Amino acid sequence: MEQHVTPSENAPPLLMYRVERPVFDEAYLHTQLLHPRERSPKTIRQRLTQQLHCSSERAKAIALSFLPILTWLPSYPVKEYLFGDLVSGLSTGVMQLPQGLAYAMLAAVPPVYGLYSSFYPVLLYTFFGTSRHISIGTFAVISLMIGGVVVREAPDSMFTIQALNGTATNTTVFIDTEARDARRVHVAVVLTTLVGVIQLVLGLLRFGFVAIYLTEPLVRGFTTAAAVHVFISQLKYLLGIQTPRFSGPLSALHSVTAVLSDITSTNVTTLIVGMVCMVVLYCVKDLNERFKKKLPVPIPGEIIVVMVSTGISYGLSLSENYQVDVVRTIPSGLLPPAIPDFSLLPNLVTDSIAIAVVGFSMGISLAKTFALKHGYSVDGNQELIALGLCNFVSSFFHTFAITCSMSRSLVQESTGGNTQIAGLLASMVVLLVVVAIGFVFQPLPQTALAAIIMVNLLGMFKQFRDIPALWRTSKIELAIWVVAFVASVLLGLDLGLLVALGFAILSVIYRTQSPKSIILGQVLDTGLYCDVDEYEKAAECTGIKIFHSNSSIYFANSDLYLNALKEKTGVDPVHLQAIRKARKRKLKKERAERESQNHKSPQKMSAVVKLDVELGVTHEVVAGGGSQNHLEVQGNGQVAETHTESDSEEARFLEPLCPVHTLILDWTPVNFIDSVGAKAIKLVIKEYAAVDVCVFIAGCSSEL
Repeated sequence: MEQHVTPSENAPPLLMYRVERPVFDEAYLHTQLLHPRERSPKTIRQRLTQQLHCSSERAKAIALSFLPILTWLPSYPVKEYLFGDLVSGLSTGVMQLPQGLAYAMLAAVPPVYGLYSSFYPVLLYTFFGTSRHISIGTFAVISLMIGGVVVREAPDSMFTIQALNGTATNTTVFIDTEARDARRVHVAVVLTTLVGVIQLVLGLLRFGFVAIYLTEPLVRGFTTAAAVHVFISQLKYLLGIQTPRFSGPLSALHSVTAVLSDITSTNVTTLIVGMVCMVVLYCVKDLNERFKKKLPVPIPGEIIVVMVSTGISYGLSLSENYQVDVVRTIPSGLLPPAIPDFSLLPNLVTDSIAIAVVGFSMGISLAKTFALKHGYSVDGNQELIALGLCNFVSSFFHTFAITCSMSRSLVQESTGGNTQIAGLLASMVVLLVVVAIGFVFQPLPQTALAAIIMVNLLGMFKQFRDIPALWRTSKIELAIWVVAFVASVLLGLDLGLLVALGFAILSVIYRTQSPKSIILGQVLDTGLYCDVDEYEKAAECTGIKIFHSNSSIYFANSDLYLNALKEKTGVDPVHLQAIRKARKRKLKKERAERESQNHKSPQKMSAVVKLDVELGVTHEVVAGGGSQNHLEVQGNGQVAETHTESDSEEARFLEPLCPVHTLILDWTPVNFIDSVGAKAIKLVIKEYAAVDVCVFIAGCSSEL
């Protein structure tokens, strides 16, 4: 029934909605209204048969889910999508070349392996991935994590060689770089194989939900710390100095100390080339950002810097004349596949788990962002399988672990990319360079690659802006961000991620143990109930307290829930019981005193009667008792009150201990309650019943 109510002449009419229905209880609902469906339990054999049965429809569904390219390639609109994918693929491929070379330095392997990692995985993801816009390949954070493991397993100290300088007393120590690089490539390849296996197994076991445990503040704090590590690791290439590469806890501080202690040997030419490249890249990125709506495709600043710096290095012989470090040998063609050295596996399990989870979380978060923007869906489990296949299969072709790149994905999407045909074309661009013109980049200065890496970190460093925003919105999420950042900077990315994940889980426990507890009051003339401390229009019902706490009740917070209940309502049954016992003791003591006085004065035990004519009340003292007031009928027919002293004592003993007679527990936010919580609630209901306070539960889910 609806009707319009006008509260005032000027105010618009309010729409009123009234509902009238009987009040049901649980017994009536389950016996009269609700009848559960009869379901015969299935045996294990029946369940296995249902899961493993084969049909043409099921086979087709499995094939389409395992090869998502089959869902969109047959209906690919050539006229609408091909030109956009072509432009996007070329733009992304041109960007992928310098990033592949640069990020290989982060992974502590020769630059050509970055090109291999920019070809094979991209080719595979085209067939197995569900996202149409992300760009798979090398990524700074993953490359740095790989580099930390590689340097730990194959440090420079393992490959030092002492050479005699004519005499037995003069020796020179140098590093066998060929043996070192070969060993580091083996470590990176085995690590990538293990990462692929972990991602593939998690995908087949439908563990795509694991990424939800890496909350956004944790990921952003972690990637910001990774940006700090990456920036520090590139300082020596920018300055042209030789310092060892550190790994493990406090590696960032050790690296900064090593650079500062050797800063006097800076190669000025290397520094100038690197700074010029950084200025050019920054200006190009700024122009692309300012005029992104007017430019048909972004200006390829990175490939311009690579080509120009390579030409200048070749023309001026920077390596020979100015001792500028260059890329040097880039073999033409692809290497034949080889089986990794699995003897290294035991030392890499923990690192591979961290890299697998971080790589997947990066990929799925960006894939979901683009899917939401363009109106399609991505499958987290299939993304795990796709990344696992990309890493596992590609590792046999000498690649290191990959994931999606934010900067390249944005370019691929903004330049008109509609499907992974763009990614396929980008991989063809990389293949062309590897097979035909890879030797052209041999004179490329390493400081130019360091400049590319540093400028690409700007987006990650902008995540420091999260701090004031989180300060205003959520202090707990700010704490997660800060802990992830500080732990990852000081302890390294692997241990830092573990610490951050543990802290994030503890923050969830803290939230359940520190919920907001309020007393609800009814807003006048409505069915709304709000916090009485926050809203002045909300008023409590006399003698009734409605308690609301936005948390489930389980072993970790059941005691805290009961303490908050007693504190907010002001009704503590233990305290009230103590008051009642004190009253009882006092009453017993008073009776004992009167009885002792009566025994000491037997002469006062005789009855003394005094008649008051005006009041019509008889006062007398009787044996064994106190004074009594009797009822007498007046002349006008009225009945006068008769009070006994014992009745007044009993009434005083039985008067309410507190003004609250009813507590209502609002359980609408309670998702679950365990056995410990249930026992605690039962106990507190009994305690309140002992002091004449009724407890009711409202909004209780039937699934608890």
